[in-house]
Amino acid sequence: QVQLLESGGGSVQPGESLRLSCEASGVTAASVVVGWFRHVPGKEREGVAAIYTGGRLTYYSDAVKGRFAVSQGNDKNTFYLQMNALKPEDTAVYYCALTQSAVREPPLQADEYLYWGQGTQVTVSS
Repeated sequence: QVQLLESGGGSVQPGESLRLSCEASGVTAASVVVGWFRHVPGKEREGVAAIYTGGRLTYYSDAVKGRFAVSQGNDKNTFYLQMNALKPEDTAVYYCALTQSAVREPPLQADEYLYWGQGTQVTVSS
């Protein structure tokens, strides 16, 4: 059973940075897709970034392109979302998600992912 454990959320001021971590266990596939999503109450869950571990390809939504970076750790089981130049509109609960199956592109559709982390709150406010 795949499990995802997130950490790294918090409260920061506009312009500051945060790094979220997602530790995966129970993965059996040689390559997976890991996505990062965020959710604000009253809005749909929004995909912001994804990484294909096989080819290390990455995708970003227009809202975060150039500010966020997704990566895989050297241990292969930990994934990171580096968030720079944070804005108040980035405030949300952030989730990592994982699938061991092929996904439609862009890989930012929540219904493509089977496994989800518990979520971590990110608050950007002055």
